[in-house]
Amino acid sequence: MAAAIGAVCIGALLAGWAWTATTNTQEVLVARHSIERGSVIEADDLARVRLSADPALKPVTGSELDQVVGQRAAVDIAEGGMLTPGSFTDTVVPGEGESVVGVALTPAQAPGLDLQYGDKVRVVATPAQGDELPAGAPLTSDATVVGAHISDETGQTVVDLLVAKTDAAVLATRIATGNIALILDSRER
Repeated sequence: MAAAIGAVCIGALLAGWAWTATTNTQEVLVARHSIERGSVIEADDLARVRLSADPALKPVTGSELDQVVGQRAAVDIAEGGMLTPGSFTDTVVPGEGESVVGVALTPAQAPGLDLQYGDKVRVVATPAQGDELPAGAPLTSDATVVGAHISDETGQTVVDLLVAKTDAAVLATRIATGNIALILDSRER
């Protein structure tokens, strides 16, 4: 009887070892709940799970938890989403010498394409309705999109623009007039 129990236990151990030796799983980090872009990632935000590894994926391994905690989410991470090296960053937006200026745009003021994080744009000062076009090139401000969404209340596209701190007040003043248009520049990097 003891020999049979011993044989069953040894068989179970060998089967477990064979399964772990032949499976292609690895421990990776996933989000326990949705993490918003820019949020500081806490240990409670993450879980370690075992997944089958696809060579095309570059997930953050479970052993890297300590390096991820304290970083900021570089993108919105959905609940259950697997972390990749591009999911987090140690840089803060806006950084030193930078400001974020928000602008609400009507469909006539914005490009028809969905704006994405990192898009390079120009804010162009336009004449007020009924005014003549100014002579020469219009006033423009260069910016980078760091957020965009449609307002539930107004239906306008609300865009967060990263600009140099020295340009923020001038740009905010132009935006306040409502006489602006947003131009999306090349997405080639």
